[in-house]
Amino acid sequence: MIRRLCVVPLAAALILAAAAGHAAAVSALSEIGTPLAKLREKYPQDLIISGPAMEKKVALTFDDAPDRRFTAEILEVLRREDGPATFFVVGYRAQEMPDLVRRMAADGHAVGNHSYNHPDLRKLDLPAFEDQLMRTQRILRELIGYEPQILRPPYGEINEWQLKWAVDRGFKIINWNVDSLDWKSLDKASVVDNILSQVRPGAIVLQHAGGGEGEDLTGTIDALPIVIRTLKRQGYEFVTVPELLNMPVSRPESAD
Repeated sequence: MIRRLCVVPLAAALILAAAAGHAAAVSALSEIGTPLAKLREKYPQDLIISGPAMEKKVALTFDDAPDRRFTAEILEVLRREDGPATFFVVGYRAQEMPDLVRRMAADGHAVGNHSYNHPDLRKLDLPAFEDQLMRTQRILRELIGYEPQILRPPYGEINEWQLKWAVDRGFKIINWNVDSLDWKSLDKASVVDNILSQVRPGAIVLQHAGGGEGEDLTGTIDALPIVIRTLKRQGYEFVTVPELLNMPVSRPESAD
């Protein structure tokens, strides 16, 4: 089951820290996401949240695929609306639903690595972290003929040594700067508004093509045609993440 992280609000963290002392303050604040923001500043070419802003291009991305309940419908909407996209695939789900992963590639979409079973990578030691990435790479190579260069860590969270390890092996870490919040099982109107209100040239949009138990992505499916048609009318071109960033889809073989 895909689990979502609950981020502690800043005010709540400060209250907890004040009650528990300085050591707790450091620990509580470290969970709020400031380290990730610092990593983006330190490694802007390797931890990426958007593309160039010179052209009106946008990349739709879908996490947690594949999923029998939702992925096929999303692929059908993208085919009908002529909207290329990028799917970040969970390894064990790819093993269980290989036909959907093959269809992603056959339909011209990009495929990225989203770990093997969606853990919080920051809690893993090196062998477990490496296994999450490389096991998924091997699965995807069998299904689509290449090992993706693009990696999206679950929840968008990764620490510095993990980022450096991944970059040394040819990965690019792809997060987002537009969040649809569709994992909250939002309705169509909310998903549309969350995307269209934030999109700018070079945007990378976070959506989901798979969910955990009880999650309903019907709003994502229903919103997708509206989002695509509206942005096309505004002059946007839809591209995959590798196209947006002008990079190869596959990880360099020499990086192992």
